[in-house]
Amino acid sequence: MIYLDNAATSFPKPRRVITEICRCMTHYCANPGRSGHDMAAKMASNIYETRETIAEFFNIQNPLRIVFTSNATEALNLAIKGLLKPGDHVVTTAMEHNSVLRPLKELGGIRISVVPASKEGKVSAEGIRAAINSSTSMVICTHSSNVTGTIQPIKEIGAICRKNNVLFMVDASQSAGIIPIDVEKNNIDILACPGHKSLFGPQGTGFLYVRPGLHPIPLRSGGTGTDSANLNQPRYLPEGCEAGTQNGPGIIGLREGIRFINDTGISAIREREIHICGLLLEELLNMPKILVYGPANQSEKTAVVSFNIKGTDCESTADQLNRHFGIAARAGYHCAPLAHKAIGTFGEGAVRLSPGAFTTEEEIIKTVNAIRKISG
Repeated sequence: MIYLDNAATSFPKPRRVITEICRCMTHYCANPGRSGHDMAAKMASNIYETRETIAEFFNIQNPLRIVFTSNATEALNLAIKGLLKPGDHVVTTAMEHNSVLRPLKELGGIRISVVPASKEGKVSAEGIRAAINSSTSMVICTHSSNVTGTIQPIKEIGAICRKNNVLFMVDASQSAGIIPIDVEKNNIDILACPGHKSLFGPQGTGFLYVRPGLHPIPLRSGGTGTDSANLNQPRYLPEGCEAGTQNGPGIIGLREGIRFINDTGISAIREREIHICGLLLEELLNMPKILVYGPANQSEKTAVVSFNIKGTDCESTADQLNRHFGIAARAGYHCAPLAHKAIGTFGEGAVRLSPGAFTTEEEIIKTVNAIRKISG
């Protein structure tokens, strides 16, 4: 199988991730924070070490402001439902995933402004500025589109938010581990990340960073291992928002994924993905029956290439790639309907190819040849 669905979850994982998960499961997989014995203490120590690793990677000053979640969706829900209140005005964009759009829609009593995007999926910082008013409490923006890969100007948007005393939340689902993110330099107040995509952790991992001074209402209540005599859920981070047993092996695997990035070099990973995707993009743009969406310049996007074959249903194209050529792609709306409206594919969807750090040139050549055969 040629795996080109890394925007959904990265595969394969670095060997060190699998090795450390197995070591944890074999030698010290106890419940952290619930017991005082050596195994529980070792698990707790390793989980805290992961917080420190994440904090250093994203320039987060206090590791205890990092809440572990099961994925980016949970992180986004925790921030949206735990920090917004009736009467708030939220500015977001047309390129957001349903993990942002649906929680916002579910909240009652808030007003939402959706900033449009260009045909290439670009949102302007000036568009964000124009949408902010005196009652705006938060701006939510994806760093990179899961449909087109388009990279948004979060540094400029963050500066606008800070100047206007508005919270800035970034969904880094498609960028964390590929593009350097500094929460201080980019004025990011809230950062939501999955662990299982370009951070190379296993599925079932993610985190939310919340800057000091913000106190999200937990999504769930229960055991935290602290203040157990109190029947009220604690509000302090991170324990207050991490009720229940944590995914210890997964969190430790996430730490090893980030260490793999540090050892490899995030710039090296980015350069390789630009090269690999550039080869794919160049070939597709030269095929007369292929419609390619998003920026034509790979440096303006992450490792996502979406396309359609004229006159062919996107689901049919993805099915043929899978059945006849052993190529894993994703077709449809990619849980981002407004993004498809922006780029003009709402009625049909698109085929998404998303190479990863381990995709080879040979695999890209085979994929190009397969698309050429399907398109006739």
